[in-house]
Amino acid sequence: MIPRLFRVLRWILFAPFRLLAWLLLLPFRFLGWLFQPVVQRFRNNPVYLFLTEVPDDRPALDAIGDAFQNPEGILEQLDDVRKHLLRALLVVILSVVASFSFTESLIAFLAVPVGGLQNLQVIQVTEGVSIYMRVAVVAGLALASPYIAFEIWLFIAPGLMPRSRQIGLASIPLAFFFFVSGMAFTYYYMFPVALPFLQEGFISLQSNWTADSYIGFTSGLLFWIGLAFEFPLVIFALSAMGIIKPQMLLQQWRLAVVLIAVIAAAITPTVDVGTMALTMAPMTGLYFLSILFSFIAQLANRPKN
Repeated sequence: MIPRLFRVLRWILFAPFRLLAWLLLLPFRFLGWLFQPVVQRFRNNPVYLFLTEVPDDRPALDAIGDAFQNPEGILEQLDDVRKHLLRALLVVILSVVASFSFTESLIAFLAVPVGGLQNLQVIQVTEGVSIYMRVAVVAGLALASPYIAFEIWLFIAPGLMPRSRQIGLASIPLAFFFFVSGMAFTYYYMFPVALPFLQEGFISLQSNWTADSYIGFTSGLLFWIGLAFEFPLVIFALSAMGIIKPQMLLQQWRLAVVLIAVIAAAITPTVDVGTMALTMAPMTGLYFLSILFSFIAQLANRPKN
């Protein structure tokens, strides 16, 4: 009798608060009822279904055995690869054509670290054309890189869990941010240290750099270090597919630092320790960031019980 009395008193005591909460939530319930057909249509949308579809969880050996028993499946996959490559190539071509409108300004921007284009010389007849085309192609690849990443995601997405699929799609703009960050780091931090050393660090001779060698060197370095800055997202994709485990990356961090030192020595344009350390620092930070991304991919790809 007493417990029942307490329940009644508690209900009476909290009744005003429940009424207030019901009144506050009433507009949201009305909006939910009003937009329920829209939400239902959205859930039936092919894009939503693609992002939330759970793939078949089969052992790799079974999948390989089915592929040998049904070669047509392999041909379909190859046809999908061809379509992705063709679309990516078309976007690259369009991006290169679009970059023609600002290539001349970009060449002048690349020449700023050495004092401008007046400090570079052209000694071959076709050198100006080759410089223009090289910079246009690099700029086109940089502009098209988000779409190239999107095509790669489209190809691997069917084999990912829904959460990894969604995170992978959302990380495509982040990949472009990392790419641009790598180029900005090279231009604003590496060039001011490396170029004076290359110009005056060995012997006291007047340096008359040709535009072809200088633009080729700077544009190539910008592009490849920009790609190197996307390493965490590559690790994320491999971890989402189960190819790489974050525990392995964490255990092998010492070996990774040694390999980063070797790579930094190979891509650094100078032989001084300062420039090499300047290249190693962000690459080491990116490696540990990739471990974090790998853990996120592993957690997101874990099936719910």
